[in-house]
Amino acid sequence: MFHSQDPRTTLKEQDWPISVEMQLLAGLGDGKPRPTGNMCSPGTNVVYKGKIADSHCLNSTSKTYDKDQWVKGELIVYGDSLIQHIIEGDTVLEYSKPQIGGGTANGFDPKIKVDGKLLSSGFITLQSEGQPVDFKNICIKGLSKPN
Repeated sequence: MFHSQDPRTTLKEQDWPISVEMQLLAGLGDGKPRPTGNMCSPGTNVVYKGKIADSHCLNSTSKTYDKDQWVKGELIVYGDSLIQHIIEGDTVLEYSKPQIGGGTANGFDPKIKVDGKLLSSGFITLQSEGQPVDFKNICIKGLSKPN
């Protein structure tokens, strides 16, 4: 999760921090496609293909990776403009203008959830949701906005 709200402002009853998520998923071993590097938006909206995305999650174009396999993921975030999800060197999802809005976050402080406010900074959170995950070689680098 990135552009996440300050943890000190997350209420005890709140189910998700207001943030944008680069969702990392492994295959389920059933042969069905399950891309990784998707985007989910608890309490936020993003612009995808020129308009506010209709759904809470956007699937990437990545292939399915089995569990117990190392996968290199990169997230490039130019503040409140362009965001790119890269899996194993391939750009698998692009969107822009992350902003507070939408649903899928409940129990938040209404003073924090100011719909329409563009997100250009925030906290970064690593999480495991429902299955174990290992992270290694985490690098954070400051970027300039693209031309």
